[in-house]
Amino acid sequence: MTSLLLVPLDDTVVFPTMDVTLPVRVGDEERVLLVPRHEGEFAKVGTIAEVTDHVRLPGGGRAVSLSGVGRGVAGAAHTDSLGRLMVEVEEHYDDVPVDGATRNLEREYRAIIEEILELRGADARIAEFLRAIGDPGPLADTIGYAPDVSFEDKLKALETLNVTERLQLVVELQRERLVDLQLRKKIREDVQSGADKQQREYVLRKQMESIQRELGEDGASVAEEYRKKIAEAGMPDSVKEQADKELARLERMGEQSGEASMIRTYLDWLIAVPWNKASDEKLDPKAAREVLDADHAGLEDVKDRITEYLAVKKLRTERGIKEDKRSGAILTLIGPPGTGKTSIGESIARATGREFVRMSLGGVRDEAEIRGHRRTYIGALPGRLVRALRDAGTMNPVIMLDEVDKVGADWRGDPSAALLEVLDPAQNHSFRDHYLDVELDLSQVMFIATANVAESIPGPLLDRMEVIRFDGYTVAEKTAIARGYLWPRQRERNGLLEEEVTVTDERLTQVVMEYTREAGVRNLERELGTILRKTATNIASGKAEAPVEITEALIRDALGRQKVWQEAALRTAVPGVATGLAVTGVGGDVLFIEATAMKGKDGLVLTGQLGDVMKESARIALSYVRGHADELGIPEDAFDGREFHVHVPAGAIPKDGPSAGVTMVTAMASLLSGRPVKHTVGMTGEVTLQGRVLPIGGLKQKVLAAHAAGLTTVILPERNRGDLDDVPADVREAMSFHPVVSIDEVLELALEPAPNTVAV
Repeated sequence: MTSLLLVPLDDTVVFPTMDVTLPVRVGDEERVLLVPRHEGEFAKVGTIAEVTDHVRLPGGGRAVSLSGVGRGVAGAAHTDSLGRLMVEVEEHYDDVPVDGATRNLEREYRAIIEEILELRGADARIAEFLRAIGDPGPLADTIGYAPDVSFEDKLKALETLNVTERLQLVVELQRERLVDLQLRKKIREDVQSGADKQQREYVLRKQMESIQRELGEDGASVAEEYRKKIAEAGMPDSVKEQADKELARLERMGEQSGEASMIRTYLDWLIAVPWNKASDEKLDPKAAREVLDADHAGLEDVKDRITEYLAVKKLRTERGIKEDKRSGAILTLIGPPGTGKTSIGESIARATGREFVRMSLGGVRDEAEIRGHRRTYIGALPGRLVRALRDAGTMNPVIMLDEVDKVGADWRGDPSAALLEVLDPAQNHSFRDHYLDVELDLSQVMFIATANVAESIPGPLLDRMEVIRFDGYTVAEKTAIARGYLWPRQRERNGLLEEEVTVTDERLTQVVMEYTREAGVRNLERELGTILRKTATNIASGKAEAPVEITEALIRDALGRQKVWQEAALRTAVPGVATGLAVTGVGGDVLFIEATAMKGKDGLVLTGQLGDVMKESARIALSYVRGHADELGIPEDAFDGREFHVHVPAGAIPKDGPSAGVTMVTAMASLLSGRPVKHTVGMTGEVTLQGRVLPIGGLKQKVLAAHAAGLTTVILPERNRGDLDDVPADVREAMSFHPVVSIDEVLELALEPAPNTVAV
């Protein structure tokens, strides 16, 4: 065993007989051990190298010239007095006798290497160098000079101490290299042959076309057909220039070229865009309003906005004012499901005399769905907007972007970012699709976007939209919609004639109040469909004779027991329960917030799938009540040794939002003061530690939910007083509203009068 200085080589293998120069310091050592290292792990075998010279590098650095002489198996390592890493080495040299099998491997290895050098076009001197090596060990070690052999394979050859086994290994490695090089050469030759064939075919086609023209057999060629279509398409000059350019390419390369089909597809899409076609728009605001009223009950905000749009356009047209490309209407209808957002689009198109196209964006994650794929991709297509214009056949359709709040994003891009240009009136007159790569004027398009909630729409995108809120319907409006729209539609779908089944408004209202509690009318239509299917079955089977009148008994038989109750009085009968108002993705809702106390360490337990904001509201509520215990008539020791639990039922449903603060304070104050909350009161608003009541959003939806739940009094923040104008008049008349500034006013209005004794 010999002790040598260890020199690590990162991802590098040096074989015996190889000379290297390394920027390392070896002191006065005459020999060192060069050990390959990969990801911090040393190989078991290294190369023993002699130090042949010390050299100075440009820039002042020092290096040593080393010459490999043999293999060394590394053993135990230690540090010398200078702090250098020394290793015990077992030396191995290739001076063993060679048998016939080894000589055969030598000859095969030389033959393979010469074929490789010939395929690579290497210098003849390399082959002469190879022939000069007489011993099998150094011959096998020439694998170290191969540039395309991996580090792992070279390391395996270094660690193979037996010469015959090493030679067998490098023969297999070089044979794999030879097969790979031969395959590459064949591919190059095939490609070259194909290119030559294509060139010959191109020349022959041109000659054939020339002969056909001389014989008068040319006819209407493909190029002429495209030229005629391009002239008739009415393209803008810049687009026509692009089309002519692509057509010229098609003529040069011929119909049989592989790229010709791609160019034809591109030209087909350019021609398919209705560049100079537009619907004759009906600019009669009065007639449009009549159409909208006939198709939909309520939705006054939407109807007013469409009427205003047509009135302005009519005045501009009559007075000869130039059309502004940046004045496109981009309406966004935001509200719960089933409120008629999607169906209003068709009514708007009918009222304005435009074509209607619907684009569902729910779940779209690929930006190319909006902007199109670049033509370099196989199977590339234009984006959905170009396809929508093609389907509409005009440049001024009504395009509905449905479920825009459900657009996703991943590694393929962000579709909502692409929509920024589409929905910006200042930019969409020059929208550029990646596939067509020409400017499209979308300013004449009336875009109508729909969404359930505004929070999931990116801020920059929402900023470009004109938002109209769909806050749901009152009981009276639902009854009117059921009478005028849902009942006739379901009756026809179930094969019943108008005179075969009758229903009163009272029975329709019963279905609305006892079987549905939703902002829209989608579930209501399902329930009416169930009743009519049951009736149709009875008539068809002979169990009933027409005409059939829908009675309460028939409703119970078809729909089962009552599904919705007005439970506020029962839930708030005991102290510690308050009725809050919230907005969810499906409209307004009523939340019962419960609080209780028990013996234990001072603390607060929160349950009911509450989000971070509602958890903070609960902590603020407890802190406020503790800080104002005297004012609320709560004994000083009411909090000692007690743990408080706040729960919002329906725990399987996640809940969060900044409007439950006053409700939680009221529930805690009710629990500790023993004063129940009035069962007719619902409340909404956020509260600060100082007791200030902050404004909230979605007041109309919350009020409608409170009205449907049978509440008659609503406590709301003072700064939301102006939002009451959005509440339908019949609801405002049926309820009382109390705008408040501080939590003291809330407790005074919400809690029953104080009892003689305080229950804690």
